Amino acid sequence: MKILALGVLLAVCASLAAGEAKGGQALEPSFNSARAMQYTRQVVGFGTRPIGSANHKKLESYILAHLKGVEIAEDAFTAETPEGKFPVRNLIAKFPGSKDGIIVIAGHYDTNYPLRNTGYVGANDGASSTAILLELANQLRGKKRDGYSVWLVWTDAEEAVKQWSAADSLYGTRHLADLWQKDGTLKRIKALIVEDMIADADLNIEHEMGSTPWLEALIFQAATELGYQSHFFARSISVQDDHLPFVQKGVPSADMIDLDYGYNDVFHHTPQDTLDKISAKSLEISGKVIMKVIELLDHDVRPTVKD
Repeated sequence: MKILALGVLLAVCASLAAGEAKGGQALEPSFNSARAMQYTRQVVGFGTRPIGSANHKKLESYILAHLKGVEIAEDAFTAETPEGKFPVRNLIAKFPGSKDGIIVIAGHYDTNYPLRNTGYVGANDGASSTAILLELANQLRGKKRDGYSVWLVWTDAEEAVKQWSAADSLYGTRHLADLWQKDGTLKRIKALIVEDMIADADLNIEHEMGSTPWLEALIFQAATELGYQSHFFARSISVQDDHLPFVQKGVPSADMIDLDYGYNDVFHHTPQDTLDKISAKSLEISGKVIMKVIELLDHDVRPTVKD
């Protein structure tokens, strides 16, 4: 069934991309990959950054320093975990648009807590998602948006504190989804995309089976229009990630993730998740695709995907 679903998805997207090609070549979005890579280096330079640590607090300040002049909201709370209480802080940068609705792009900035004493720096898993959001902020800052508002969210406490489970993971987004449900924000969200582990030098973004099908199709359409389709959807898997609390509440959501990090996932959640395993080109591919998806959403493009 997974193979059939992926085949239908790819066929739909190929047709859409072919239609675009007839009307002219798609414009390539702006994205400074060298700057995004420099941000990644700087984030890694803080060292390990689990929740509750001094380095995590320094990274919060670093992110906010880069967002001066941007409207910022915070969702700060205390999480109850198997290892005790920890401060959690989701950071939200808001870029207003002319249309009524919100596009959310999110990525976590904490690193794995159980690996806190190993020198784990999470170049791909934590730093790359932090950095790509900073560069997306550069692209959106100071520009009048003739489309939906875009909210960039640096999610906190995505990682498990002891051992991954439904209760010990996704602390930040579970809280944020509840908050946005209570205040009515969820109803305004047109699409939510999580970016996680998107800088692997051998980039292969998964087709995530728990994501909203039409939004996954839109991501593949964007990748195809930009000529990056070979880096997307070769595998279909289910991933537990920050999109799930929103999927469960009916928000159109997708997870853009390359979970297979190194041969047989050898670098994932190990001290070998270092800068030499990632690339500026992968950041560029991920960043330009997400900018293209925002453009398509602004124009209310919504692929029809058969069951």
